[in-house]
Amino acid sequence: VQLQASGGGLVQTGGSLGLSCAASGRTFGRYAMGWFRQAPGKEREFVTGINWFGGVTKYADSVKGRFTISRDNAKNTVYVQMNSLKPEDTAVYYCAADPGDSIDYRSRSWSYWGKGTLVIVSS
Repeated sequence: VQLQASGGGLVQTGGSLGLSCAASGRTFGRYAMGWFRQAPGKEREFVTGINWFGGVTKYADSVKGRFTISRDNAKNTVYVQMNSLKPEDTAVYYCAADPGDSIDYRSRSWSYWGKGTLVIVSS
């Protein structure tokens, strides 16, 4: 599976931004999908994930109520809508995929990774 993330950019505090991740290769619908982020000097952390059917989603506490993950298996694409952005959301955002249906908070559990897209939230 090849993953290509897009949609990053510069936004002011309180603003919104949407990220997309297009997948190609093997059957997209059979993979759980997730978003992680890594801020400068910090470890990569789980942001949100969605199972292959789309019926189960998980969020990090820091983004609950502000971020929404969704997927369109017909388009082989996963999205995350980020609202009420804060400076601490500034990071490189990575999409990830893993065969099966579980959403793991640990980055080492995910098999496929896209190149990141940078999100900067200015104060």
